[in-house]
Amino acid sequence: MITSWPELVTAAAAETTAVLEKGADQSWQLKAGDLDWTCRATLDHIALGVVGYAGLLIAQPTDRYITLFASIDPSAPIRNALEGLRISGSILASAVREASPDVRAWHPYGHSDGPGFAAMGVLELTVHTRDIAQGLGFDWAPSDEMAAPVVERLFPDAPTGFGASDTLLWCTGRTELPGLPRRRNWKWNGTVR
Repeated sequence: MITSWPELVTAAAAETTAVLEKGADQSWQLKAGDLDWTCRATLDHIALGVVGYAGLLIAQPTDRYITLFASIDPSAPIRNALEGLRISGSILASAVREASPDVRAWHPYGHSDGPGFAAMGVLELTVHTRDIAQGLGFDWAPSDEMAAPVVERLFPDAPTGFGASDTLLWCTGRTELPGLPRRRNWKWNGTVR
């Protein structure tokens, strides 16, 4: 059982790395799910986003993104490039662990705190891993245990009565739910509650 936000981030990074290793020998130039990005570009986006959330939490800007950008070596083989997920997850988990409860930082979807940025990181890791898995031709979704805290923290108006993983995928426009069409426009709410 996952008991803390930093633990959730590192668990998500470890799980998504293990999942994507299954497709490491395939073409990563295929589109990732319904995204316009390739699987490889989506992997880079995950690392950039997760490290960026750590940077926001550390720098605590009030009105802008940070000036540090992280990327994965474009010439690295996929098996090596996947370590970027574990590294970015560890960086974010450390920043969340070190942040005092009163720390706030800017994000375009709402100024947030350590748990908020952790939830954003887990969302990036899990939802985009699903996108990549679809592009590579296999099915994967985050566990309800991993998805539930993210839905609770970032989607306060999420529908109830569905599994947490299905709800997260609906909230992020990946799927429909019974009686609810697929969302075309969405964003999370990172504000502290």
